[in-house]
Amino acid sequence: MKAKSSFRSIVWDEKLNNPQGFIFLLFCSALFAIVVGNLGLASGVMILIATVALPAIYTIVVYPKIGITVLLIMAYFIMWIISMGLVGDFPLGTIMDALEAVLILGFLIKQKQRPNLEIFKNPISVMILIWIAYNILMFGNPTAESRLAWVYTIRTTALIMLMYFIFSYHIKTISFIRFLLKLWLALALFAAIYAFKQEHFGFFGFEESNLSDIRLRRLLFIAGHWRVFSIFAEPVSFSYFMVVSSILCISLIFGPTSNKNKIILSGLVLFFLLTMLYSGTRSAYPLLPAAMVLFAVLNYNKRMLVLYVVFGVLFFFSISVPTGNQTIRRYQSAFTPSDDASFNVRKINQSRMVSYIQTHPFGGGLGATGQWGVRFSPNSFLAQVPPDSGYFRTALELGWIGLLLFCTLMFIILREGINNYFKIHDAELKSYCLAMTLIVFAYSIGNYPQEALIQFPANIYFYLVTALINITYQLDKEKRKQKVPQIAITIS
Repeated sequence: MKAKSSFRSIVWDEKLNNPQGFIFLLFCSALFAIVVGNLGLASGVMILIATVALPAIYTIVVYPKIGITVLLIMAYFIMWIISMGLVGDFPLGTIMDALEAVLILGFLIKQKQRPNLEIFKNPISVMILIWIAYNILMFGNPTAESRLAWVYTIRTTALIMLMYFIFSYHIKTISFIRFLLKLWLALALFAAIYAFKQEHFGFFGFEESNLSDIRLRRLLFIAGHWRVFSIFAEPVSFSYFMVVSSILCISLIFGPTSNKNKIILSGLVLFFLLTMLYSGTRSAYPLLPAAMVLFAVLNYNKRMLVLYVVFGVLFFFSISVPTGNQTIRRYQSAFTPSDDASFNVRKINQSRMVSYIQTHPFGGGLGATGQWGVRFSPNSFLAQVPPDSGYFRTALELGWIGLLLFCTLMFIILREGINNYFKIHDAELKSYCLAMTLIVFAYSIGNYPQEALIQFPANIYFYLVTALINITYQLDKEKRKQKVPQIAITIS
C-alpha cells in the first residue's frame, strides 16, 4: 500500500495534478490525434500497444509472480477469446509467445543476479534439456518435408517446456502454491459452469456461427446431441482438464484441510465430472479410474481399503448398469474400446504406419502431420495421416528415437513424483506432490488416444505440474532444515 500511495503521490499529485501536468496531458492527446489523423488508425493502435507493452514487460521482469499468474490465466482463456472473433485475424498466439519470452528474459536476468543452478541438476530437468536439444537438432532432419513447419511446431513441442524452469525458479513458497491451486480451481469452476450453460441453455451466437462448419458438426453433433467444449478449443481439451481438476480436488480432500473445504472440494469433483460427461469424450472417461488405481497403490492401508472397495463397486456398477441415457451409454462404451468404431479406425491407421516408424528413426520432421503438414507439405505422405495420438504423432515426426526419449521423460517425471511423495514429511506438501503425480499419470495415459499436451491450457499447466513435483520436495527439505536448529536449542 505504501508503494502504491507513494507512486500516486509522485506521478499524480506532484507531476500531473497541476497546470503544467494538464498542459502535458493535453499536448500528448493532441499529438496522438495528429499521428492518427495523418498516419491512420493502425499507427494509433501501435502507440497504444507500446504504451501498454513497455510497462507490462517491466512488471513481468521485475515481478515474475504476476507474469506467471497472467500466463496461466491467458492459457485458459486464449481459445475462448479467439472463438469470439474479438481479435479478427490477429495471431493471438504470438501474445502468448511474447509473454513466455519476457518471462524467460526475466529468468535470465534473475539467474545472473541470484544464480540457482540446482534447478537444472535433477533428473526431470536433465531429460527436458535433452528433449529440447533433440527437437532443435531436428531442424536438420534430412527426411523433413518442410523447415517452415519445424519453425511453427518447435514452440509447442519443445520451447514451451522452458516454462518448467520459469516455474521451478520463481515458485518458492507454500503460500504461492496455494494461490496457484486456488486460481486453477477457480478457472476450472468457471469452465465447468460455462459447459453446464452450453448443455442446458445452448450456445452463444458466436459459438453457433463457428459450429456452422460442416467438419465441426460431424465431430461435435453425435446422435442428435451436441458435445460441449466450454471455453476450450474442442471437447477433448475441456474433458481432460475437468478430469485432472477432479484429481487435484480428490488429492486435496485426503490432505490436511478442514471439513468445510472437503465438502466444497467433493462438490467440485462431482460438478467437474458431470460436465466432463457432457463433452462426450470417451478417451477422458478412463483417466480418473486409472489415476485412482495409482492413488490406491500409493496410499494403501487397511483403513482406506474399505473406501477403495466401495469406489470399485460403484465404478463397475456405473459401467455395466443398463440405461437409455445417451450420455451414460457413451461413457460406458469407453470401457469396451473394441466396440468403438473410431478407436478401431485409429488402431488400423497406427498399425499400417509401423513399418514407416521402424525405417525412419528420426521421423518425417516436426510439423509433418496434422494442420502444419497440410499447410506446408500438402502432397507429402505424412500430411495425409491423421495423428490422433500424442505418442503416435511423436513417432511419426521425431521417429522411434524421439518416441523413446519422450516416454523416458514421462517415466522420469512419474518416478520422481512417486519418490518425492514418499520422501516429503509435511502433510500439505505431500498432498500437493501426490496431486501433481496423479495428474501426470492421467495425462500420460490420455496422450495415447488423443493429443493431450499440445493444446491450451494443458501445454502450460502440464509443466507447472511437473515443476511442482520438485518444488514441493525442495520446500519440504527447507522446512526440515529450519527445524533442526530449534530442536538443538531445546535440547541444550
